[in-house]
Amino acid sequence: MEKRIGTVIIYVGDRQSAPQLNEVLSRHADIIICRQGFPRQNYSLISVVFEGTTDRIGSLTGQLGRIEGIEVKSALLPQIKTNNEKELQIRKIRNEVAKSFRS
Repeated sequence: MEKRIGTVIIYVGDRQSAPQLNEVLSRHADIIICRQGFPRQNYSLISVVFEGTTDRIGSLTGQLGRIEGIEVKSALLPQIKTNNEKELQIRKIRNEVAKSFRS
């Protein structure tokens, strides 16, 4: 399964939820690239950047979203192809076009 890169912004309105939040983040530490916290007087914001399969990402965001006092918004980048993958795709398209002219 291919990995995706994404981010999640977590609004923590109830600081009593912090232990549960940290537990979920710790269970998903293998996909977390960066975590940054912004404590405010009445709430906190946490920004997390991750790279993982859609299953692992869904697990993380789903578990976070079920914690009372927490709001979650996530975004995933489109799948990014490497130069080698792009070259293979171009060759495949060229072959298909060539076949269509031969028929």
